[in-house]
Parts: sequence; structure tokens; C-alpha cells
Amino acid sequence: MGTIFALASAAGKAGVSVVRVSGPGAWDVVERLAGTVPRPRVASVRRLVAPNGDYLDEALVLVFAEGASFTGERVAEFQIHGSIAVVQALLRVLGEMDGLRSAEPGEFTRRALENERLDLSQVEALADLIEAETEQQRRQALRILSGALGLRVGVWRDQIVQAVSLLEATIDFADEDVPVDVSGDVRALLDAVCSEIESELRGMASAERVRLGFEVAIVGPPNAGKSTLLNYLAGREAAITSDVAGTTRDVIEVRMEIGGLAVTLLDTAGLRNSEDQVERIGVARARERASAADLRVHLVPAGEAPLLDQIPGDIVLTAKGDLSGNGVSGLTGLGVPELLDMIEARLSGIVQGAGLVSRERHRIALGEGLMHLKQAKKLLDDGLDVYDIASEEIRIAFRALERLIGYVDVEHVLDRIFSSFCIGK
Repeated sequence: MGTIFALASAAGKAGVSVVRVSGPGAWDVVERLAGTVPRPRVASVRRLVAPNGDYLDEALVLVFAEGASFTGERVAEFQIHGSIAVVQALLRVLGEMDGLRSAEPGEFTRRALENERLDLSQVEALADLIEAETEQQRRQALRILSGALGLRVGVWRDQIVQAVSLLEATIDFADEDVPVDVSGDVRALLDAVCSEIESELRGMASAERVRLGFEVAIVGPPNAGKSTLLNYLAGREAAITSDVAGTTRDVIEVRMEIGGLAVTLLDTAGLRNSEDQVERIGVARARERASAADLRVHLVPAGEAPLLDQIPGDIVLTAKGDLSGNGVSGLTGLGVPELLDMIEARLSGIVQGAGLVSRERHRIALGEGLMHLKQAKKLLDDGLDVYDIASEEIRIAFRALERLIGYVDVEHVLDRIFSSFCIGK
């Protein structure tokens, strides 16, 4: 591999900017610009001078040895003054050096994957960490980035290898007069793996909602104060409000954080029968989005019932509480703190079941592995004659689980993942 470089911090003015160099020539770059190479992992102040003698900047320089860096290669980092001119000057000098080239999006992380510093699940978690907007998203990303999913798959791998070994030992000695029945031991190993995979699949929906965010729909009849409440929660005029029934025609979305969770609030059209074709479309969309939402907040006029059938967990509140003195009001803020507490409690209950897997790719790999493990268990009931087929089913399951963390057959996934990374990552 060649030596690559890129700005690793955000573009634009900053107090400090970081330029990263990775590859076999990284330390040579430091020697050419700074005169001497600091001891690995020891930050040292150096004057950076271009090969033509131009003084570039005074910088803090760090180097990392091969096998002890993020990419697994020799790495150098220049922490320079964060002006646009200084950054551009250093990048220009690096670009003129023989053997160096500008990094592609995600190339540093891709090298970390290829050098087995990260597995594929950790790469995905790093992308999630970069995109994290809330505390729960940060925690979930760090949990997987720490290698938790890889460790889980490692345990499954050991159990599967042991099961295959037992079966193949029995097959090898099938002609010997040694009547050993290993089916019970193999089944116990497969049962343990299947049980944990099923647990992960059950928790996938919750983990996915943490990663992508929850949807909370505000529903009710026209003029129930839905848009006013949305504006109060958003802290801005996100929706048009008026006394004219049917003002809201389409679903209005506002992204916010509630209890460390990413939540999209949906202001929906007032639910009623209407002769207006556009309003009817809006009401249909309101019903559709409310049905698909993770949680619904029903704003109901005093003495009336919700217009949509309630789902367990739904929140029902009296609309325009400023007039009745109870319920919730987006005009005065009455009941809003209590509403936020209820939303947080409902969504936190969902999050408690979150597992480690949160992507469709994960679900497919786990589902395929589980299917073949269950098929292998069925074959065990048919006796020694089909142990070789059962062993092959277990091997197929093994390969499916290996794909989960990127050990086999994932090349088609990589370009899509790394395209979401910035150049310096």
C-alpha cells in the first residue's frame, strides 16, 4: 500500500487542525518536514519546514508504530494551527512529495479493517459514532466499536467449531466398533448458539430505533392544538397555526432529542371527514404515519374520546389545557414537562430490549445462520447416516456468522459503508 494523507479534523477555521499521514512513508514525511522523528506516542513540538526551505508552522507531532496505530500502519499526525492558509500550505507540500497521495473517503478506516485492527461491525459502529446526535446513539455506537459484537460472534464460533469437531470425529470412526452418540452434546451446543441469535434478533428492532431515531405522532381532530404543541416542543414556528380547521394538510416533522434519544415528532392533519380532496389526502397520510409511528400522542377535546383506536403505550391527553386547566397546552406550556417525561418513559422501555445488531445486513446474516443451525439440529434426529450433511449445514451457518463481522464475502458492502466517511477518516 502507498502512503496517504488528509485533513482529519473539520475543514475551516479552528484553534487546532489535525493532518494525518498513514503508510510506510509516514515517518519519512516527519523527518523531511520536522528534521527528526519523535519517539512513538510522545507528542513533540516541531518546526515544520517545506523541502524548499519555506517555514510552514510550529506543530505538535505524534507518530505511531506499525501495528500500534489506528490503521495498523506507520502513522504520523501533525497538530497545526487551524487557519485555512496553514492547512492548505501543509496539504500542498504533502501533495508534492513523491510517494504520497490524498486519501479517499474512509480510506484510513478501510486500512484498519484490512489490517485487522477493526472488524466490519466496528467499522459500521464508527460510522454510527460519527453520525451520533444523542447520548443513546453515542453509547450504542461505542458499545459495538469496543468489539462487543465481534466477541459475541467469537463465542458462537468456538461453540460451532466444537460441534463440528464432535460430528466429524464420529464420522471418521463410523466403521469402528465404538458406539458413541454425540448428538446430545452437539444439540446442546447448537441450542445455546440458536438461543443467543434469537435473542439478538428480538432486540434488533429496538437497537435500530436507537440508531435511526423514534417517531412520535401527535394526532387528534382539527383545532386540537397539535401544531401549537409541536411549535412549543420545537422551540420555533415549525408548523403554521390558525383557527381555521384543516390548516395542516401534510405531515410536518421536527427532529429533537428526548431523554438522550433521537425523536422525530410528527404533526398530522386533523382527523375528520372532509369534502376537500387535498384535506382528505392529508388525513389519509396522518392515519398512515400514525399507524407506523413508535408512539402516538392523542390530543382529545375535553369529554371526547380519541378518534383512532388506542395501541398499548399510547398517550392520551386533554387538548388545549389552557382553557380547561388540565391536560396539555402548547400555548402556555401546561403539562409539557409531564408529556416529555411520559414520552421518555415509553421509549426508554423499548430501548431496554436493544441488542447489538441494528442493521438489515446483520439481520440477514443472523437469520441465515439460525436457519442452517436449526436444519442441522433436525438432521441429528436422523442418525449417523446424515451426520455429514448436518456438519455441512453447521459450516454454512458458520460462514453466515463470519459475514456478520466481515471475515468473508463482504466486499460489496464496503464501498457503500466507506462512502459515508469523511476524507480524513
